[in-house]
Amino acid sequence: MSATTAGGFGGMPRAERLRRLARLQRLSRMMDSAVRIPILGIRFGADSVAGLVPGIGDGFGFLVGLYMVNEARKIGLPGHKLAQMVVNLGLDAALGSVPIAGDVFDVFFKANQRNMALLLDHFEEDRADLAKDITPPRR
Repeated sequence: MSATTAGGFGGMPRAERLRRLARLQRLSRMMDSAVRIPILGIRFGADSVAGLVPGIGDGFGFLVGLYMVNEARKIGLPGHKLAQMVVNLGLDAALGSVPIAGDVFDVFFKANQRNMALLLDHFEEDRADLAKDITPPRR
């Protein structure tokens, strides 16, 4: 096995898998924890803010989450873990759509970060590895 395919997940080279995981990590951070309230230490993201828009916001968050599930499928995450990701998204969308209480729920239930943790745990990747520059040199 070559160094580029180490890990053997679905035949995808590790460097490509790390690039995709890093992109998903950035997206999950933007959606769930991009902004920190200084004194309280509470973090929230675009999902919480979009959820304030009735009818549209939670749908937006759900669609972004489905994109992440589809990327996880392409990377090679097994079906039962994809199902867990969809359950997390369903809970986020269903409970997040409740007026006022759902907005508070959105701040504390971070479905995208939970899903990202599933991905990283499955592929045995460390978040620090995703921060490294793994872009191949240009020819």
